[in-house]
Amino acid sequence: MKKEQKIVFFTLIVLCLAFVIGSSFYKSSQTNETDNSLLIKDYSMKFGDDNAKVKLVEFFDPACGTCAQFYFLVEDLMHKHEGKIQLILRYAPFHKNSSEVVKILEAAKKQNMFKETLEALFTTQEQWINHHEVNPYAAWAIVSKLWLDVEKLKKDAQDPLIEMMIKQDLQDANTLHVNKTPSYFVNGKPLVKFGYKELVELIESEL
Repeated sequence: MKKEQKIVFFTLIVLCLAFVIGSSFYKSSQTNETDNSLLIKDYSMKFGDDNAKVKLVEFFDPACGTCAQFYFLVEDLMHKHEGKIQLILRYAPFHKNSSEVVKILEAAKKQNMFKETLEALFTTQEQWINHHEVNPYAAWAIVSKLWLDVEKLKKDAQDPLIEMMIKQDLQDANTLHVNKTPSYFVNGKPLVKFGYKELVELIESEL
């Protein structure tokens, strides 16, 4: 084989290898990032700036003890990186009767009291959860002590759109293989190994 032919031959091999490696890397990066249409819905509750560099999506269950603990940890993290993190909440009510609490939260949202209601429920979980089962009457007793129009709250909680929203969130959770709460996605990347340290590292790698 002539020298010029060898050069062309080896150049083609190098280009082919580069293409294969590049394609594999692209596919890998696509696999690690999730389509935003599955993660973020217009109806979802959001905390933080819409232009924040980090979109932190959390699938949570209001009856989940770890969700309650991490809620306040994430809140501190958002204060530390003020304006740089937006938290988007999605529902995954896996506990029995937990959907009833979701209805309370969505009804409270219509009175601009979502955050206050969520925090009140998180800090009193031991009063309305027994053996991983939600007691809806006890949950209502908690929220009735807040600055809410309870009659309006009860009416709004029956809105069929809330049931549709819960169904959609559970469907998306299933598609994303979310089977425990809380489950996090940072700019579309799932938190593979669960832990606060791991969550902080993933968020800070995106900042």
